[in-house]
Amino acid sequence: MKCLSISQPFADLVISGKKNIELRNWNTNFRGEFLIHAPLKIKIDDVERLRIGKKFITGAIIGKAQLYDVKKYNSTKEIKSDQKFHFSTKKFQTKTFGFLLKNAKSLRIPIPWKGQLGFFDVYIPKTKIKNKEIMTDIIDEEYRYQWIGHH
Repeated sequence: MKCLSISQPFADLVISGKKNIELRNWNTNFRGEFLIHAPLKIKIDDVERLRIGKKFITGAIIGKAQLYDVKKYNSTKEIKSDQKFHFSTKKFQTKTFGFLLKNAKSLRIPIPWKGQLGFFDVYIPKTKIKNKEIMTDIIDEEYRYQWIGHH
């Protein structure tokens, strides 16, 4: 399954459904569901600016979301008009893209993982999967459990 590293606090904002545009300086043709990885480094300036007072999970896959489209930004004005969706203070660059996200959910139990640049593939060795299920089945089961436990 594809995975994307998103720095904290933004990874938590995505999986909570508060952030539904992820700004990048590169475009992608990928569309679909992907895992969200929170790297070890936390953007402290953004934590303070957004006044988020909580402990963050890092170095792990913490959720998933669906990328359904990519928006190309052509000006600083466009970026600022969408700030309530991406929470960034990023200035306009000639290559600024907004990954439009939906259906974000957190994992009840984070999966420790080392991140990479861009979208990367995540494979869990079969030896770590006791019932030999594929990873997406494990994640789907996680969400069924989470949904039943919260409703």
